[in-house]
Amino acid sequence: MKIWLKGFLLLCCFSLTTPALAHKPSDSYLFLQKDGLVRWDIALRDLEQALGLDSNQDGQLTWGELTQQETKISAYALSRLKLSQDENTCSLGLQAMQIDEHTDGAYAVLMLMPTCSLAANTKLQFNYQLLFDLDPTHRGVLLDQREGIHTSSMIFSKEQPSLSISPEQLSAWSTFVNYIGEGVYHIWIGLDHLLFISMLILPAVLRVKNHTWEEVTSFRPALWNLLKVITAFTVAHSITLSLATLNLVSLPSRLVESAIALSIIVLALNIFYPIVKHDQWWLAFSFGLLHGFGFASVLMELEMPPSALLQALLGFNLGVELGQLILVLLLFPLAYVLRASKLYQVPILYGTAAFTLILASVWLVERAFDTVLFA
Repeated sequence: MKIWLKGFLLLCCFSLTTPALAHKPSDSYLFLQKDGLVRWDIALRDLEQALGLDSNQDGQLTWGELTQQETKISAYALSRLKLSQDENTCSLGLQAMQIDEHTDGAYAVLMLMPTCSLAANTKLQFNYQLLFDLDPTHRGVLLDQREGIHTSSMIFSKEQPSLSISPEQLSAWSTFVNYIGEGVYHIWIGLDHLLFISMLILPAVLRVKNHTWEEVTSFRPALWNLLKVITAFTVAHSITLSLATLNLVSLPSRLVESAIALSIIVLALNIFYPIVKHDQWWLAFSFGLLHGFGFASVLMELEMPPSALLQALLGFNLGVELGQLILVLLLFPLAYVLRASKLYQVPILYGTAAFTLILASVWLVERAFDTVLFA
């Protein structure tokens, strides 16, 4: 017991020193506009991390502080974005800087004038390096809104910093294909969603008898029951993801993120004190409605026409489902093999639930009260 107690205490310490990752990852947004300009939205929190713009250190970036350092911001951003047209370098110059509010906070809006034409019949090459040295999970979202083409969206990442756009590459379904991969990626970097799904998978190879967990006797019924639970979660988050992305329903981001943290706490507590013993699908469905609003933050920033937005929505939703199924296929067979061992029921099941409970509790406090408990 002393060994398990020491392990639990170490787990608590590790949980408290783990950064309370926010649900929405770091993104910037590049718009190829119809008027020939390039609009680049970069989160102020990211610019502050990279450049230290808060000159008086009061924790608030003002418009005055930004305008005083406009040259510094422009030089930093433009040194990390290269544009070529038909293999010829195309320079970008800052025309104006503005501020815009996104769902996750304030963004600097850089209006850039290229020295070349962005005509639809030309080939454009981009090399994007913003923030990858500080945050490897950062994404650059490119939205092509030029005249004479299908509106489409592409994603820059540390693994794929260079992209090209040419008339022969653009298709009506290019955005759909691009966002399938983004949906998978979003599941795998979203620690809150990973823990939520894990809290559904780990007890799926067990059943409650006399208030204790014991192993199930058959693989297929246990897997089938888990798939029903995951499907209920998928259906639910698909509903609210669609409603939020299409601007039919809107909830405050702070409320959504706090509720997601609370949903994870409930699942973790249900492992220690199993109240919902069977038919967890309705619990997964209820919480899935909340998680759908969290997923929507990725797509709500894109100013797409309905057809392109539908492609992004369908592709992203399919990618999220694929990411969940990959997690099930990886974890469930291993959990089934180990289900009868003390290794599984004590350090794996209860240890993971304890880690999840502590971390989600930190998230809940930080998100609900807009504070940082552990830097």
